[in-house]
Amino acid sequence: MKTKGEKFAGVTVALVTPFRNGEVDFDDLGRLVDWHVEQGTDCLAPVGTTGESPTLDHEEHERVIAAVCERAAGRIKVMAGTGSNSTREAIRLTRAARRHGADGALMVGPYYNKPTQEGYYRHFAAVAEAVDLPIVLYNIPGRTGSNITPETIARLAELPTVVGIKEATGSMDQASQIAALCNLTLLSGDDSLTLPLMSLGGRGVVSVVGNIVPRDMKALVAAFDAGKFPEALRWHRRLFTLCRDLLGLATNPIPIKAALKLLDRGNGEMRLPLCPLDEAGEAKLRQTLGTYGLLDGVTAR
Repeated sequence: MKTKGEKFAGVTVALVTPFRNGEVDFDDLGRLVDWHVEQGTDCLAPVGTTGESPTLDHEEHERVIAAVCERAAGRIKVMAGTGSNSTREAIRLTRAARRHGADGALMVGPYYNKPTQEGYYRHFAAVAEAVDLPIVLYNIPGRTGSNITPETIARLAELPTVVGIKEATGSMDQASQIAALCNLTLLSGDDSLTLPLMSLGGRGVVSVVGNIVPRDMKALVAAFDAGKFPEALRWHRRLFTLCRDLLGLATNPIPIKAALKLLDRGNGEMRLPLCPLDEAGEAKLRQTLGTYGLLDGVTAR
């Protein structure tokens, strides 16, 4: 069955934001976009959690969206992170994303202020009314402090421009209930749960591990879509440890930034309060990358 945001089915990569000497490295950002076009990634989600949006000021946030959209130039879809715990700011960022040519907005639930379910509804409804751009909701209670319930999500699904949800609660019961209540396009917010979520009606993933192995994530999703379930399961099992460690060794995006550095695809720089992996964490990550076969012939910086 076709879902409401079918255009965002597949593998969307939650894009890292590269920094150099404390500033956004727009040259490297452009190279990342080009690489994902070459890899066949379906969509990019800049300035989300993985893109360190909480440490970008408002001008930088908009400039990153603009830069990714400009470099994408229609070659790859862009689902720009435009969420905020201020509804006015979320509207401003979503308007900017539309102005710069984004295909959609990825909107995290308001964080820290922990709205009621009615507050969640009014927040997203206000953005949907103000900006004509497809919205993919992003529910991640571990970051925001509270859950958007399936009933509220189903209510939001009645809004014309709310087309999908990035489901990052880790609860298969919640995912099942969302799928039963509405026809939003359901996307996994946890790489390691992509296959289980697709078995419940999910249509893909917003992926962290896709920053380094997008083709492998695409192979998993494509195998499931083609009804090749044993093949999809093989990909799940191959990817599992990599997915687990990239989200489990430390807070995202610390491990993925470290992995990119080890793979000679970045300098690993982040902004405080994020800081690099400790020695034990880096050793474990190096082992995981090596076991996967990603460090063959790579000299880490």
